[in-house]
Amino acid sequence: MFSGEFPPEKVNVAASGVLAPLSFDGDLLANYAAAKAADFLHHPAADANNRATENKAAQDVVVAALKVSPIRPALWLTLGTLKAQAGELATPAVKMSYLAGAVPIAVAFARLQTVTSNAAAADEEIKLLAQSDVRAALANRSRYEQLLIAAYLQATPQGKSLLLEATRGTDPKFNQILRRY
Repeated sequence: MFSGEFPPEKVNVAASGVLAPLSFDGDLLANYAAAKAADFLHHPAADANNRATENKAAQDVVVAALKVSPIRPALWLTLGTLKAQAGELATPAVKMSYLAGAVPIAVAFARLQTVTSNAAAADEEIKLLAQSDVRAALANRSRYEQLLIAAYLQATPQGKSLLLEATRGTDPKFNQILRRY
């Protein structure tokens, strides 16, 4: 979902949706949940009522997959992202995305964007955990510098504080760049 690949078409999601809820196969459920969530996140409904309904449906599918196979950090992040977009508390799901295991850099950066754009940035444990995502992004600074700046510009005040604190010791030069914004 966070790898930059486009989600499957609605027809494919609908077709896989027939078998997935009947399965206890964690991979099948996780793949269906990721496809359903990606479909919603990349193609949200135009009106607020349908958007809320689709978000809830995607959350339900993700929760069902996590009940069968809970050690999926990207799926926990997906749940947190969906909750954040619905205006719900995303902190527990985001925290679980850190605790469930390691993720690729693209997922770590997506997680950092989610953390800094909602109330999760105020949680002390998440602040500590998010430092690893900041370090990973700064290790690939040439690729993520502009994206980090964009995340900073879109961040909540707590998210901006988190990014400033995390970059202060890791990359003071980049910290100064952020402070200009």
